[in-house]
Amino acid sequence: MADSDLMQLYSRRILALTTAIPHLGTLPDFDGKAMRRSPQCGSSVTAYVAMDGDRIADFRQEVRACALGQASASVLGQAVIGRSRTEIAQARDALNAMLTDGGTPPAEPFADLEALLPARDYPNRHASILLAWDATLQAMDAASQT
Repeated sequence: MADSDLMQLYSRRILALTTAIPHLGTLPDFDGKAMRRSPQCGSSVTAYVAMDGDRIADFRQEVRACALGQASASVLGQAVIGRSRTEIAQARDALNAMLTDGGTPPAEPFADLEALLPARDYPNRHASILLAWDATLQAMDAASQT
């Protein structure tokens, strides 16, 4: 990877997102918890959700990921409270399509994922970018089974 490619991939915008990840830590009283790990790079995210019906009432995440995974978790954390599983799944699917199929970036409130557009050329980074989303969906599924 050339230096100019790295500069584009790790833009100031992505690095800014990594320094402002909302809802870090654990949630002592949660309805669902899930940990996802990328076997490619070793990144991991653990998500904790407290639900109010079908919507997230409270949320925490433990993020041990590369800058791209952290940026993705940051965007998720900014808007996850109050969202339904359908909304999170739709945004996750739009993110995946943006990375793999040339799809458009997810809509508001997750539009900041557009910062990850340069990562579409690096498929080995996609799993890390999706970790927070997959962990959150899995935590929501765990909560619905309690």
